Amino acid sequence: MKIYVVLLLLVLSTAFSPENKRMAAPETCLNAEEKKLYDMMMAYRKSKKLPPIPLSDKLTKVAQIHARDLMENYTFDPEKNQCNPHSWSNKGKWTPCCYTADHKEASCMWKKPEEIAGYTSLGYEIAYFSSDAVDAQEGLDGWKKSPGHNPLIINSGMWQKVKWNAIGIAMYKSYGIVWFGEAEDSVKPGVCP
Repeated sequence: MKIYVVLLLLVLSTAFSPENKRMAAPETCLNAEEKKLYDMMMAYRKSKKLPPIPLSDKLTKVAQIHARDLMENYTFDPEKNQCNPHSWSNKGKWTPCCYTADHKEASCMWKKPEEIAGYTSLGYEIAYFSSDAVDAQEGLDGWKKSPGHNPLIINSGMWQKVKWNAIGIAMYKSYGIVWFGEAEDSVKPGVCP
């Protein structure tokens, strides 16, 4: 009897340990507009005969943190600001960087998912700005027209051999952010109340 009790306790402690990803709770949640954007992006991919990309808690966390950082610490003015919206401020628990049009700081963006959320592969971000509140339809329409953003969404051009296994979504005030990654994330974001 004692052996069975010890074995049961061992099984239960392993099943509910923080290291067990199957039991991990999401750190993030999607609001209605974020969920709408995700659904619209997956419908767009489906129209191109592409599979859906699973939502990622880790990439959503990075997207949501970055959207807030941009809103609170970045001035969107391409005429005056050499740093584009893939930049990160010095006001958080991350390495700040200025991402410029020459892509000299590209690794700054690619490595943020690992730095911030422990995501195990590089991440690739698309960003959208609106002078009003962001809107899923407006964001997707803009990205579809963009030769630099659309290929990530539909795996064309230099992205055609990449298999996206995770996606993170954020829409906060004036910014829409989407992260793509190749590593799987078994934890999905929740739904915000």
